[in-house]
Amino acid sequence: MKIIVVIPAYNEAQSIAKVIAEIPDFVFEIIVSDNNSTDGTGEIAQKAGASVIFASQKGYGSACLEALKYIKNNIGDVDVVVFLDGDYSDYPAQMSGLIDKINEGFDLVIGSRKLGLREKGSMTAPQIFGNWLACTLMRLFYQSKFTDLGPFRAIKYQQLLALEMSDTDFGWTVEMQLKAIHQKLLYTEVAVDYKNRIGKSKISGTVKGVLGAGFKIIYLIFKYRK
Repeated sequence: MKIIVVIPAYNEAQSIAKVIAEIPDFVFEIIVSDNNSTDGTGEIAQKAGASVIFASQKGYGSACLEALKYIKNNIGDVDVVVFLDGDYSDYPAQMSGLIDKINEGFDLVIGSRKLGLREKGSMTAPQIFGNWLACTLMRLFYQSKFTDLGPFRAIKYQQLLALEMSDTDFGWTVEMQLKAIHQKLLYTEVAVDYKNRIGKSKISGTVKGVLGAGFKIIYLIFKYRK
């Protein structure tokens, strides 16, 4: 199985090498999509063994979309893509649990922080509430069983392409889950643990980020409702 890890990153110089070092050996290639970092994140990631690409358009989704272009143009046949944040809040070694579920036949596997152990302070109150609200609305509108919108996730590559992802910023994760529901992908969750990130969050660490992410997520939930 050819597994690619995608790490969208913006100013994660303090943490990116730690993340890369803990990614399991079964991964074929690690792609760090540097989203206009000014602290040398890309250079550090490259020295740590990752392939580094540069996403000029700002936004989490933009960085992920740029990575998908790279996979298509430079790698070709891929079985699974794993998305992982570069702030060292996730435990990369727990990737095995996500891949096990892919091997069982699931198309999409979400690493749920709700089901796992969270270090005190690792998620802010707005994050916890926002996740609860979004998952509750998806359950009411779509009869989904998601408990989290966590960024740590694995998806079969062909199914990912079929989703035709387009969101360029905060809505990337929820867009994937909503489209997976509509396309009737077989999905599940596994418990993942979560610790305090290194550095300040670009979303939950600012009022603008929290409000922007919250609005976008709710908007998409209503947009895709049928």
